[in-house]
Amino acid sequence: MTGRRQHYAHFYGLAPVPADERPLLLVHGNCQAESLRVLLDGAGSPVRAVRIPPVHELTAEDLPHLDRLLAGVDVLVSQPVTAGYRDLPLGTQEVLARAPRSPRLVVVPVIRWAALHPFQVIVRSPGAGEPPLVPYHDVRTLTLAAGRSPLAEVPTPAGARAVRDLSAQELQGRQERHGSLPVVDLLLAAGAEATHTVNHPGNAVLTGLARRVLAAIGLPDAVADPGRTLLDSIHAPVLEPVLDALGLPGAGRADWLVGGRSVSDAEVREAHLRWYAEHPGVAEAGLTRHAQAVAALAA
Repeated sequence: MTGRRQHYAHFYGLAPVPADERPLLLVHGNCQAESLRVLLDGAGSPVRAVRIPPVHELTAEDLPHLDRLLAGVDVLVSQPVTAGYRDLPLGTQEVLARAPRSPRLVVVPVIRWAALHPFQVIVRSPGAGEPPLVPYHDVRTLTLAAGRSPLAEVPTPAGARAVRDLSAQELQGRQERHGSLPVVDLLLAAGAEATHTVNHPGNAVLTGLARRVLAAIGLPDAVADPGRTLLDSIHAPVLEPVLDALGLPGAGRADWLVGGRSVSDAEVREAHLRWYAEHPGVAEAGLTRHAQAVAALAA
């Protein structure tokens, strides 16, 4: 028996799903989905929530296990997942259709928020994988790797606010397209505690979203802080001038925290520049994908 199967014991049928009168809830999506499940499955919860692998780890061999769970699901909480994801029937609507009890669907957004980290972006590069040390890209480093005019190390106040506004507009647009629960207001309210990285929201944001899930299905709020920091693996630097530009109290952080270890931003940049040299085209693709943010920071 592998450690992975033990970790997802309920999913693989190695442990029985808790049986009581509470509705059975499944949360489908990425690492944010699992953190949401943790909050929904706390002490005194009005639902039963079963841990399942993140969507990007599911395989064809996992589908029978997913179907077995879906046979008893009352509520499907899902991020928007495209039909045929990774050539498997794991899209939101596909998973919903596989559930014989026609469960209630609650869509939650994939949260990406660049306000605290205006230079940080995500670049998917099939065939190249992820850069070393941290799986995030910095547009300042991308411009250097692409041989373009360098960006300033610190954004102007107007640039920082422009990236925040762009991030809010993009997330608001995704919420409207997918009919998901809103989170932009939660991110704004959380201020300097909103995110650890562009795609790892803080506890306050996740807790607020979990409460909205319960409200959406007409159940009482029983969400409490789990007593630990969720999505805690990586914390990106936060520039004090960015906090000042956004009018947010709090102290900045110069270094990364990776698995609890401090890693300087300079070390990350050097490693990434070497990686871009080994993977030509990635830097240019990243700059094209995030052209609006680059333009805001260059203004």
